Parts: sequence; C-alpha cells; structure tokens
Amino acid sequence: MADTVSDFLLKRLHAWGVRHIYGYPGDGINGIMGALGRAQDNGLDLTFVQSRHEELSAFMACGHAKFTGEVGVCLATSGPGAIHLLNGLYDAKLDHQPVVAIVGQQARAALGGDYQQEVDLLSLFKDVAHEFVHMATTPEQVRHLVDRAIRIARDQRTVTCIILPNDLQDLDAVEAPPHKHGTVHSGIDKPAMHVAPPDEELRKAAEILNAGEKVAMLVGAGALHATDEIIAVAERLGAGVAKALLGKAAVPDDLPYVTGSIGLLGTKPSWELMKDCDTLLMVGSSFPYSEFLPQEGQARGVQIDIDGRKLNLRYPMELGLVGDARETLRALLPLLVPRQSDRWRKTVEKNTKQWWEILEARAMSEADPVNPQRVFWELSPRLPEDCIITCDSGSAANWYARDLKFRRGMMGSLSGGLATMGPAVPYAIAAKFAHPDRPVVALVGDGAMQMNGINGLITIAKYWREWRNPRLAIMVLNNGDLNQVTWEQRAMQGDPKYEASQVLPNFPYAAFARMLGLEGIRVERPEELASAWDTALRSNTPVLLEVLTDPNVPPLPPHITREQAMAYLSALWNRDPDSLAVVKNSARQWWDSVAPGKERKRS
Repeated sequence: MADTVSDFLLKRLHAWGVRHIYGYPGDGINGIMGALGRAQDNGLDLTFVQSRHEELSAFMACGHAKFTGEVGVCLATSGPGAIHLLNGLYDAKLDHQPVVAIVGQQARAALGGDYQQEVDLLSLFKDVAHEFVHMATTPEQVRHLVDRAIRIARDQRTVTCIILPNDLQDLDAVEAPPHKHGTVHSGIDKPAMHVAPPDEELRKAAEILNAGEKVAMLVGAGALHATDEIIAVAERLGAGVAKALLGKAAVPDDLPYVTGSIGLLGTKPSWELMKDCDTLLMVGSSFPYSEFLPQEGQARGVQIDIDGRKLNLRYPMELGLVGDARETLRALLPLLVPRQSDRWRKTVEKNTKQWWEILEARAMSEADPVNPQRVFWELSPRLPEDCIITCDSGSAANWYARDLKFRRGMMGSLSGGLATMGPAVPYAIAAKFAHPDRPVVALVGDGAMQMNGINGLITIAKYWREWRNPRLAIMVLNNGDLNQVTWEQRAMQGDPKYEASQVLPNFPYAAFARMLGLEGIRVERPEELASAWDTALRSNTPVLLEVLTDPNVPPLPPHITREQAMAYLSALWNRDPDSLAVVKNSARQWWDSVAPGKERKRS
C-alpha cells in the first residue's frame, strides 16, 4: 500500500522527534487514525494516548511540553472535537508552551456548503494559534505545514495548528513538492537556543545590580533550566529569591534565602522582600500582579527574558536584556561584585525561617475534620527525590505554593496564566508517559476532580500497567465546596458563601478508584495522614488519596489590605452559613501567625 498523506504526516512528526500524540478519535480524522494503526509497521516509535475528552488531550500535550521542553502534540476530529481542544490550548498559550494541534475538517468539496460538523476552524483557532494556523488543501503542502507548525511552536513557545480535511488524509503522499514556481521546500532543523545580550548591555546591568544594597530576585518558568546560575548570582549579590508560581522548581526551597512564592498565593517573606528592596532582578517571569512588586520608583530594575515583548511589562525596569536565562546569567556573573555586608541577606533569611515556623503551626492547627494545610505539610518531607508534582487551580494551589518544599531535581507545574480548573490529572498522565520511571503526585480539589479528574482516572486505569514505574498518587481535597471562589466571594466581594453555586455533590472518590482497579485510600482524621501518604507514595499501583478537609480554613494572603478585611467582615456580618467555623479557624490561623508554636486557649 502506498503511503497516504496521513502516513507522511506521522513520518514527518516522527522525524521532528514527536513520540506521543494525545487525542480522541472521530470520523474527521479517520485517515490519521488508520495511519496511526500502521505506524509501528512503518517503523515509527509513536504512541497514541487516548484521552476521555479532547480538552484533556490538549492538557496532556501542554503537560508533555512543560515536563520535557519538547513540542506537545494533540489530535482531534472536526467540529466538536476541535472545539473541545480550545481550553487546554489556551492553557498552553498563556503558559508559553510549544503545542501543535492537528484537527480534522470536512471534505474540501463540502466546505462552504453548511455541511454537518463544518466549522470555520481557521477563524476558531485564529487567536489561540495566532502565530501559525493553516489548512492543507493539497498533499504538497503537508511537509511545509508540519515543519513550520513545529518550528514556530518551538521558537515562539506557543500554540500552532494544522487543519486537515478528511478527504485529503487518504490521498497519496507527496514527500517532496515539484521543483517549480509556487512551491515551498522546507526542512527539519533543531537549533539550540543559546542567546545572550551584547557585552555593553551586560556591563550596564552589572552596574545597576552592583550599586544595590538590598537586591531582590524574582524568577519564573523561563529560569527553570538555570538553577545553578540563579544560585550563583544570588550568592554574589547577597540577594533574596522569590518565585513566580510557574517557577517554583527553579530553585530549591531548602536554601535559606529562597522566600518562596510571590503574589496572592505567596508568602510573607516574599512580600517583605519586594516591599523593602532597592534593586529588582527579574528573570524569566511575566508575573502579572504589580501590587506584589516594589512601589514604582522604589527599586532600580533589570529584567531578563527570552521574549523582548515581555520586557518592562510589569515594573518600569531601568534595563531589559533579551536572552536565555542561563546564558545571560552566566555572562553576567563575572561582572558582579560580591557583597561586603550581609545585613540584608540575614534579614531575608530570618524572615524566611520565621515563615516556615508559621506555616508549620498553621498546618498543625486543629480543623474539622482535617486541616488542608496539613495534607501538604505532611507530604512535603515525603516527596520522592525525582518526583513530578502537578496541581490544579483552586484552594489546592494555595497550599501547593506555600507548604511544599521543592528540592533540587523535582519538577512541578499547574495552570499559571489561564488558571483553569482541570489540568492536574491530565498533566500527571502526560508526565508518566514522558517520564515513565519517575513518581508523579497530582494535587486536586474536589471541584476540579469532578470536572475532569474522574475521567482522567479512567485513562490511568487503561494505561498504568504500561509504565515501567507505576507510582502515581492523586490526592483529592474533599471539602464539598468550590473553596477558592467561596473565599474570593468573602474577601473580595464582601458576600457570604452562596451555597447554590458553591456546594458540590458528594462523590466517593476513593471507592471509585477501587472500582477501576486502582488503589483508593480515604482519610477522615489528621493522625491518619502520615501513614496514608507513606502508603500512597510506595504503592506499585496508582493511588487515589481522598482526604476529608475543612473548607473553612482561610487561605490568608501574605498581606491583608483594609479593603479585604472590610469585605471579609461584611461577608460574615451578612450571615455567611459557615460564619462561626470561619471565625474560629481565622482566629487560630491568626494566632499561629503571631505566635507560632505557642499554645492558645481552646476555641
């Protein structure tokens, strides 16, 4: 049988290094699915991973990109299948991940005829894949469409899209277009991204940084590969280091001058670091919340980013450097002068040490039945050395950001820019396919679990026996509440909890996992947590750890504004249904913040 366009498509993807395609079948991509069935016979080491929904396919492709640095590929049929990809693709776009979406379309002759499942896909994907979205109309196009889609996704760290009408998929392949006018002859290349600014700009940056006495660093996802360089620069400058949420794994949390996450989900020492610094060095981050950065004019600033469009976007920097984080910091380091005084560094380290004591006290504070902070605090020292951690949006992200101490070699991510619910479990699945030998932990709220995670469990049950190391733990915070939104209603809007929108239906998460042939553990008392985590992290079968947690433990921000305090009091005054429990837990958390480790009178 002669190669079809679909066979050639897969061969070209394989030549670019693609080994996993995450998707869901449909008649709009039958030709591609047939080629996937022949891929092994054609000598291709290519795995198709079937999700339960196309949104999960796109999340998996995004997670694959996050945990490998490679291009993630997702596949969907025409019409509704293509539409379902969008949320996961926007997650990739806003977190600057290279993802290629391949989608089917109705036959070319039918287009414009109001045919079944005919959707204007070029318009639909025009925003999410704005750097490159094109539809193939002849076999000769396919080579350069694949080449450009992957190259642009890699170079721009963004989403691209190829649309393939279903009748085109079964035509005879054309591997090389004719050598004549009007044809495009593309090729495969994988250039290394080693970009550093010119020496003159590096010297200017060094002058600014050397003049500072209280230097703060903020590192993000663009610095994940520059751990050694960040540490070296921080040591040279005597700087404290705060981390944007997507940069949590950029530097280990066991370094005494690493203040942890920044922002609403961040830490008090990160807040103090930014409030008191006189110089800011931002590396590989487009952290969006200016209220958590220094006051305008307070600090001189230097920013490093591979994308010049991100410079001077969040704080008026004195100098912006376009370059790769690792290469730029390496070039900058010899120009930096070691600090003579360690007063600033000692202040940062003191604040950070006190903060970890506060977090421990808060985590061990009583709750009804289990304090959600304790779930993460008990996990932190038990994290396997080379684990990959995924987290969902919601209150789980608060405790992920604050209570987990990342050590060198760990990876972790969540939905940063889009902050969508639902990616933690598909991220975890992609992590297991990308790194089958590494243990993976997914941290999920019950809202996100009901939205996407339950379906993700079915996918895990389908594939886990194929993984060389099947260790995968999924923890669900079962509090029966869409908790993050409940607290936002209280603290930002001044409204009491609206039970019609916030209360979730009960679901037996651990029992459902056992129905699927996985392991299920249900924890109802805090003293059960330690042994439950030990069991989950050692198990050779994927585990669903369901923990009944208290929805009324407040995720206190690092700095409470007057407006937030007044809104909070207004919500309680307006007969919040959980006001008594909220007041008790708030009092406990406040006490543990001002007097960690000291006993208080029983509430």
